Amino acid sequence: MEHALQTPRDHPWRTIAVVTAGIATLELLALVIVGVTLIAKPVMHRAQAEAAAAPAKSTQATTPKRPLLPRGSVSVTVLNGSGVAGAAAAKASRVRARGYVVGEVGNAPRTGYGRSVVMYRIGRRPEALRLARDLRIGLVSPLDGLRPRDLLGAQVAVVVGG
Repeated sequence: MEHALQTPRDHPWRTIAVVTAGIATLELLALVIVGVTLIAKPVMHRAQAEAAAAPAKSTQATTPKRPLLPRGSVSVTVLNGSGVAGAAAAKASRVRARGYVVGEVGNAPRTGYGRSVVMYRIGRRPEALRLARDLRIGLVSPLDGLRPRDLLGAQVAVVVGG
């Protein structure tokens, strides 16, 4: 019985297709290597030049830093973001005991804070970091979810979480 399908040896176009695909793959690989070397070299030199100039720029263009305010000069708003009654008042007494001025004690605009957080106005990050260290709060951020008016004039806010 004779088969209708021919054996692979009888199809020269398959061999030609495989050889052509191999050559095309090598050409593509060569083009990628040439392209990367042509593009990477100028980019690398520019990055090295910027990295070398970065420390010089940062020292010249820095804005004058504000001095760290003493604890007695830092006004702190304590807000309850946990929904637990009295949580803000308890935290406010700890803030006062550390020497800070407690401005306002109240509820945060929303509840559901999973962790306590110290938030700060622009330029008051050092004071916020110190307050967070004093209260053993691990989360410090710029105002997030609060507006400056929510601080009621304070530089820093402690939002008590659950």
